[in-house]
Amino acid sequence: MTVNEDSFTHWKHREEIAESMIPIIGKLHRERDVTVLLHSRSLVNKSVVSILKTHRFARQIAGEELSVTETLPFLQALTTLDLGPSQIDIGLLAEAHRADDRGLSVAEFTAEAVAGATGAHKIDRREPRDVVLYGFGRIGRLLARLLIEKSGSGNGLRLRAIVVRRGGEQDIVKRASLLRRDSVHGQFQGTITVDEAESTITANGNTIKVIYANDPSEIDYTAYGVKNAILIDNTGKWRDREGLSQHLRPGVDKVVLTAPGKGDVPNIVHGVNHDTLKPDERILSCASCTTNAIVPPLKAMADEYGVLRGHVETVHSFTNDQNLLDNYHKSERRGRSAPLNMVITETGAASAVAKALPDLDATITGSSIRVPVPDVSIAILNLQLARPTNRQEVLDHLRKVSLTSPLKRQIDFISAPDAVSSDFIGSRHASIVDAGALKVEGDNAILYLWYDNEFGYSCQVVRVVQYVSGVEYPTFPAPAA
Repeated sequence: MTVNEDSFTHWKHREEIAESMIPIIGKLHRERDVTVLLHSRSLVNKSVVSILKTHRFARQIAGEELSVTETLPFLQALTTLDLGPSQIDIGLLAEAHRADDRGLSVAEFTAEAVAGATGAHKIDRREPRDVVLYGFGRIGRLLARLLIEKSGSGNGLRLRAIVVRRGGEQDIVKRASLLRRDSVHGQFQGTITVDEAESTITANGNTIKVIYANDPSEIDYTAYGVKNAILIDNTGKWRDREGLSQHLRPGVDKVVLTAPGKGDVPNIVHGVNHDTLKPDERILSCASCTTNAIVPPLKAMADEYGVLRGHVETVHSFTNDQNLLDNYHKSERRGRSAPLNMVITETGAASAVAKALPDLDATITGSSIRVPVPDVSIAILNLQLARPTNRQEVLDHLRKVSLTSPLKRQIDFISAPDAVSSDFIGSRHASIVDAGALKVEGDNAILYLWYDNEFGYSCQVVRVVQYVSGVEYPTFPAPAA
């Protein structure tokens, strides 16, 4: 057999194994509310090739590729356990078992590692929590995709309604079409049907009521069967407590804003300060996409090295509030054509750091340039550290944080030397450390952080909503502190 034939045979064998994993992953998700992960990446509803690519990506983080032959036994071991709702990372299980010297079998080690999700320790399935989207623009439609994707077993979050202003004839048909096809994020994964008479969109079996209203005061959500809902305001029209309180109508329990909150509205970055939320808090903000991108790695650096001061420069994709061609705009420069210019503008991300990291005793300044790309931005975080270090030490630290720390869902890590912005469209992390671009000299470190300012941010919003709704299930093995 030639080398080429041997390589192809090996590939076909791995395809066969990955194919056998799909029904196991699906059954665990549907029947037990168990989400199978591989290094924080969900394997639910993934194709054979996607599963193999995710295994290969482990090389970027851990230094060597994971094989499906290594992870399949752990997946099979999970099927023999009395599992409750949870997230289980088979990549971490495989690596932890490899490092364990007690001679435990895969079945024994797996049972021990996920004991907190079995038997008397397992948590009960949560009742579905209603969610309402107020607004249906770029972020609103991505949130809809994520919520529909995560409806899975029928538990957890359930998108019940979307509130918009009527845009004219066939409004609901056009909005459904925008959900179905997206120029940046591609096709919706599933089926969508529209009932104009009932004003509903049904996506992958989820029937969503489209409510037309010009103002929150016009709506009684209980009239549509919505109860105890979390309303996500992605219009940005109201950003203080007084304005957002208008959403606290019959049927709505909490309000989550997808923009920086003003005044005493808590600004939450999941993974950093979400656990500071008080149970009785009814109004909160998920801050901005850039705040979510810089705060987790800033915390990772501050915890390890200390940070005395810093500056963040964001090179940000253009957004809907800019003009397609030169025209009047209330801001100084945003009226100039977005696809034809780089546009210097302000960012509130630096000042928002203080809200998310109140214990950080460092001044962080910031500025931003909008550039002619439709999605994915990069934040350049220039830090003066409290102690000198070197490039390899920082790389090792950030790689470890992205792999095993409580911030592993927020921080990703890539060492590909030819990475560019479009490579990160669809990233579910808040930010991705570009290893090749990192610069360290003494007590100065410059981090280059990619982020999908639409999809990655939307994933952070959903994580916050899961947390406040009580449907954020524990992850096993537990991440290192």
